Amino acid sequence: MKKIKIFCAAILLGGIALTSCVDDFAVGDSFLEKQPGVDVTQDTIFNSAEYARRFLWNDYSKLYYGLPIYWNSIDNKMNMGMFETLSDCWHSHLSWDGVNRHYYSGSYSAGTESGSDTRFGYTNEETWEAIRQSWIFIENVDRVPDMDEAEKKRLKAEAKVIIASRYFDMFRHYGGLPILDHAIQVSNDASAYQFERGTVDATVTFMTQLLDQAAADLPWSLDAADISNWDGRFTRAAAMALKCKVLLFAASPLFNDSEPYCTEGPQEAVTNLQVWYGAYKPELWTELLQACESFFTELNQKGVYGLVQAAGTSPADYRTAFRNAYFTRGSGAANPEMLISTRVRYTYGSNWQWNYYFPQSNMNGAFTPTQEYVEMFPMADGTPFDWDDPNDVANMFTQRDPRLFETILVEGASYQGRQAELWVGGREARQNSELETGQYATGYANYKFILDFSANLNKPTLWPYLRLSEVYLIYAEALLKAGRTGEAINMVDQVRARVGMGGLEASNPDKNLSDADVLMEEILRERACELGLEDVRLFDLIRNKRADLFQKQLHGLRIYRADGVQDSWSDKDASTRGPRPTEFTYSKFELTNAKRAWWTSFSPKWYLAAFPPVEVNKGYGLTQNPGW
Repeated sequence: MKKIKIFCAAILLGGIALTSCVDDFAVGDSFLEKQPGVDVTQDTIFNSAEYARRFLWNDYSKLYYGLPIYWNSIDNKMNMGMFETLSDCWHSHLSWDGVNRHYYSGSYSAGTESGSDTRFGYTNEETWEAIRQSWIFIENVDRVPDMDEAEKKRLKAEAKVIIASRYFDMFRHYGGLPILDHAIQVSNDASAYQFERGTVDATVTFMTQLLDQAAADLPWSLDAADISNWDGRFTRAAAMALKCKVLLFAASPLFNDSEPYCTEGPQEAVTNLQVWYGAYKPELWTELLQACESFFTELNQKGVYGLVQAAGTSPADYRTAFRNAYFTRGSGAANPEMLISTRVRYTYGSNWQWNYYFPQSNMNGAFTPTQEYVEMFPMADGTPFDWDDPNDVANMFTQRDPRLFETILVEGASYQGRQAELWVGGREARQNSELETGQYATGYANYKFILDFSANLNKPTLWPYLRLSEVYLIYAEALLKAGRTGEAINMVDQVRARVGMGGLEASNPDKNLSDADVLMEEILRERACELGLEDVRLFDLIRNKRADLFQKQLHGLRIYRADGVQDSWSDKDASTRGPRPTEFTYSKFELTNAKRAWWTSFSPKWYLAAFPPVEVNKGYGLTQNPGW
């Protein structure tokens, strides 16, 4: 019994105490401020529409936010790192983050999960708190006396999306999960706490059923008043789109294959179908296709949402459209592309402010783009970049996919009122030059979200949890699996057109896009370019079991002035410095300062994270993932 009580305290207690007052619940945006001398209990909360709404708004604050922003076990993520740097697109040169200490070094084990800087902490991400708080709301809101039935129904639906989203946040790291379908209450009956780990099928069904129920009771979009006051609330469109994202992950080879992803012990989770479906099931792709078709049918009928389009045809116009799509608030209004977004209360007034350290993470090299990632972005007309084509190399920092310049800082880009100098000895790269350290360690720097370090001062940075462009690309994958390649290509082309690039077929005349494998590679590349640093690429590699890309040696690029001078240009006096250098030579180099353990000895066990042994050992039915 003691172990079970510890389990409940560890992962199930939400925002309010089970039976006592909740003085410590008045947190966040002055939520639920008590009247003088009044203890706040469940009865107090659900005796007032205002208090009940605030209770749910606080629950929203527990949604996933992807950037490291604050020094605590929840918000610091991987100790100033992000798990996207485990993919082939980004690399961390921040020696003390969790990425380097646990993953690149190969020292990660199940025991590491007792800390707070792993990929996704099973008990450190407020997932279970949010889930339990949502169930408390669902089970009690009907007794609120001054709230009409329509609002109760809508708010319960929003709580169901919170539950589904938090389950999905865990599912993509762990696989099948314990299914909590009600709020846990204090009980002397040990059986009340026995929530064994569910199968992959049960977990996916639980999420999708919640989303279906929510979609039936939510408005398709927010009205003007909601957007003005509650931008970010869940809608029917959000619930339907999230269902598509859940089903894509479930239908992919990680779980949906003729053999399990890992044969290393322990195998109990494999036997119990908690980490795969037990066989390849083509009907999962059909279910995804149907969900996508339902979403786009409603989108075509009701509108409101759409890809953000450029105001003109210049590179600047295309860049602005892309930035607005991921960076701008708006649930179908100012940003018609944003379906689900989260935000935090933290803002930063200086780049070294201790309590908002995403800028510091960048400056210390936590998110350095790889040469492999840079080469994924096409030329401006949509044709693939070819390192062996001298013309492409000559124009690789000018005539490229506009999304490149909004995602990655490259040589010569407009930066802090001037042009970036990423050549060895240049103003940006001079501190590390050829040492492979810091922000410019790969010859590039991250630009996504951080921009030029000044455009977002004193403003909260929005996290784009789900954008319409991602749903287009999910639909493309579902169509591909159904053999409808022409329609799949059309979905991709619509995303490319937003930034002025030609269609896939016109841009790739030498590729046989009717070949499912070839088209799949194009869809994955497109997802990497469109959704960079939005927690997509790593999961694309995982769900497709891409051991080949995990094991691939990654590179950076050293840029040298053709005149041989290793010096900054912009630091010199304008009267003596002459014209800015425009001729360069380039040298690819292997990333060696922070080598990844799996480059030489990859194991598929890395696809899913380990559960903390302390949780497994509590005996409530949690099985460990294979290999851990």
